[in-house]
Order: sequence, then structure tokens, then C-alpha cells
Amino acid sequence: MHEDVSRRRLLGAAGAVTVAGCLDTSDSRGTNDSKGTDDGTAGDGAETTASAANESDDAAPTVHADYETTAVRVVGTDGDELGKVTAAIADTDDLQYLGLSDTDELPPDRGMLFVYGSVADRSFVMREMDFGIDIVYADADGTITGIHHAPAPGPDENGNDQHYPGRGQYVLEVTYEWTSDHGVSEGDVLEFDLEE
Repeated sequence: MHEDVSRRRLLGAAGAVTVAGCLDTSDSRGTNDSKGTDDGTAGDGAETTASAANESDDAAPTVHADYETTAVRVVGTDGDELGKVTAAIADTDDLQYLGLSDTDELPPDRGMLFVYGSVADRSFVMREMDFGIDIVYADADGTITGIHHAPAPGPDENGNDQHYPGRGQYVLEVTYEWTSDHGVSEGDVLEFDLEE
């Protein structure tokens, strides 16, 4: 993991929700300073691509079996838990570019957490996605700064034109309208552990 987030970390007291999406790493990438760092982790300002999965045809627990995972809890401003998912961690350029684009489906109790070294403006796209997701941006403390409901691309679309910008250090992707179903909104907080 990136050295800035490799230490054990618990974020926030209020919850946020995330969505699965794709990092836009098109040729405009240089203007967004999305190159990785020397340690192989993603740079800041990158656009993000839907998270990929090395998913088998077995039960949901095997979704993203080759990824490190963390429990992500969304907590409201009143301290009540709004929802919880097990999230695959995307903390390198390759994992962030692939995102969920190689995943056939995402169970409602799963997600993907994109981890960056600092807060920056980012943009996610729906490249090669087969399903819709919610994309949740959160700052360095886990406070949700923005939520997008990103529908699946149409039959003759590849998703590259579906851009969802935001600002954050963490981006959580979950199933489509998960945030609405759980009453998650801006100002809520993501809580999770990242270990060294």
C-alpha cells in the first residue's frame, strides 16, 4: 500500500458509501498527473476506471479473491451505522485502471475501495462496465464529499463518455443506488482499517 496509508488507519465517526467505477486513464491522463509513484502506487489527480475482479463462478465470498480486502462501514452524522460492505482494495495504477470493468456482477455486500496518497480532483468513467454502480468520494478523514449514481452503459456504448468527477483521497464503489437504499449522503463518514 502507499506509504501514506500503509499504517493502520480507522477513518471517521460518520459513514460514507462507495460505488464501483472505472478510472479514466485516457490520453488526458498527463494533465491529471495520474502517473504512479516509484513504489508502484497510483499518483494523485488520476481519473479512475471500474475495478476489476478475478471473480470465479462460485459464491459471493470469492468475488475479487486475489485482492486484499477491508470492511468499510458507513456512519451517519448521528453516529449510527448506515451500511457495511467488504471492499477489495485498489491501491496501484493497474488495479485502479482495471477497477470493476472485468467484474460480471457485484453483490450488494461487496464493493471496491480506491486508495490514493492524498486528496485530489479525480474522475471515474464506466469503461466496459456491465452494471451500474454508486461512486462515493471521501476526503482524508473519510468524510463523504460527493456521490454519483452511475448507470450501466447502453447496449452500443463502452462507458468512456460517462464521467463522474469528484474530490477525495478515497473512492468507494458499491452497487447502483446502494447509497440511496441506505440513506447515505455527503457529510457521512467511511470507516475502515488499512494495515501495513
